[in-house]
Amino acid sequence: MQEHAVSLFSIWRLLLHQIRLPGKAMKQVTVNTYRQDKYYRRVVRAVAKILARSDVVAPVEVLLEMGNLTEKNHEAWYRGHVPYLERVFEGSLSKANRILRIIGFHVHDLHMVPRRTVYYQWGKGKDRILRFSKSGNEGVEDAYSTHYVWHRSQEKKRQVIEQSRPEQSDAE
Repeated sequence: MQEHAVSLFSIWRLLLHQIRLPGKAMKQVTVNTYRQDKYYRRVVRAVAKILARSDVVAPVEVLLEMGNLTEKNHEAWYRGHVPYLERVFEGSLSKANRILRIIGFHVHDLHMVPRRTVYYQWGKGKDRILRFSKSGNEGVEDAYSTHYVWHRSQEKKRQVIEQSRPEQSDAE
């Protein structure tokens, strides 16, 4: 289990050091601050919705659930009509990186097991591996392509799902 923590740490560390636009300060998402991030609750709810129907959480599914990726754009990317997924992400790349980091920290807290997955193009040319980012940076690609597997009891899973439901006063 410790080797998974080391690999997750290295993935998120690489994301942290992505090139930033001059004059723009990217908000740092760390293990100490991610729960205060404005996207945290949305990520938690999206992960819970996915867990309600599956034992595997993929970052791409979280982006779909959160509305930062449309089904139409996802399918276009999967069919190879879009060169990389970030091109059709609805929002800034710094937002995408923040969300990916929050997903990583949250699934780590849930003790989910990371599994690297390779995405292949649908249809003709199925041997083509799909890209997530323009840069092809290994850390970014790993963050998008790592799926997280639930390996604990179904009762614990129900508790996680129940705890992530929005409160009545939560107006997000």
